[in-house]
Amino acid sequence: MSTAMNFGSKSFKPRPPDKGAFPLDHFGECSAFKERFMECLRDSGYESGACRQRAMAYLECRMERQTVFCIMFLLFYCFQLRQLMANEPLEKLGFKDLIDEKSEAKPEKS
Repeated sequence: MSTAMNFGSKSFKPRPPDKGAFPLDHFGECSAFKERFMECLRDSGYESGACRQRAMAYLECRMERQTVFCIMFLLFYCFQLRQLMANEPLEKLGFKDLIDEKSEAKPEKS
């Protein structure tokens, strides 16, 4: 009986994500990368490990692209708000092995 009356004794305090918001790609700037990734997932039976190269390309696209906000108030004015995704080393996103493979594949200059 006492447990039914203790709704307020423990309060849940939500906290924001560690990396912040992940803005939507309203203008479809990275949709080609996303579609290639999704196609790979479907073809591989949703085995994400087989599509890591495409996942990395999609995240690179998001880090490179900027969201732009335009307003029209007497003049048409556009300004840059923020990136679709904050820049983050790909090693920290779990792609260290793929980066090492890329560097090994490049021929060294003699």
